[in-house]
Amino acid sequence: MQPREIIVNQVRAALERDARIDPANFPVDILVDGNALTLSGEVPSIACKRAAVSAVSDLDGVDKTVDRLRLASAVEIGDGAIRDAACDSLTRDVDFLNCSLRALNSGRMEVLRLAGGDSSGEIDMTVKDGVITLDGHVISLSHKRLAGVLAWWARGCRDVVNQLEVRPAEDDNDEEVIEALRLVLETDPLVPAAQIAIDCHDFIVTLRGVVATEEERKRAELDAWYLHGVKRVNNELEVRATS
Repeated sequence: MQPREIIVNQVRAALERDARIDPANFPVDILVDGNALTLSGEVPSIACKRAAVSAVSDLDGVDKTVDRLRLASAVEIGDGAIRDAACDSLTRDVDFLNCSLRALNSGRMEVLRLAGGDSSGEIDMTVKDGVITLDGHVISLSHKRLAGVLAWWARGCRDVVNQLEVRPAEDDNDEEVIEALRLVLETDPLVPAAQIAIDCHDFIVTLRGVVATEEERKRAELDAWYLHGVKRVNNELEVRATS
């Protein structure tokens, strides 16, 4: 086992090498417990959060990385409003119409919907300090990933802890990521999903195609970063205004 000081120095160096991470203005707290590493603190964006975890996950002496990084919030939004927004997205989405949904409200689990006989899962949601936690189970990896992105879309959300089980269990791979991201882009009304091609290799996503605005380009990239399991996003989308 490497000494704690050596691991901490390796982590700090790895974070400083990635241009997306800004440890000077957004310091990252590093906790080493044996071969387990915990990162905590505030970061300016989801890209910084994912990049920080990816940068340190393969370091010598690190067997497990715990991500407790939170997005810095420019506007203070209460947990109740965040919960209501995330619940609204889940209850309205066609892929979860036959999924039971419950949310913690004033200290008790409130039933929002009970699924019928052919249930596609059960989701329990809690929100604390802007962090949305999803527990329960769903029928596919795509459903797990889509549920997580819908939670991320809630205004004020600072992190999503996606603990949903997949029943029956599925092997994760690049094709699963592509399938889930395609579903997410088709669900997002702010991006032209049909104009975006998706590639994925070793859980690194590349987006190609043509969009009409810089806002669409950025939104598509955000959707990819929000996806559970994605390590990096290469955004090669072109912006070409239509006449």
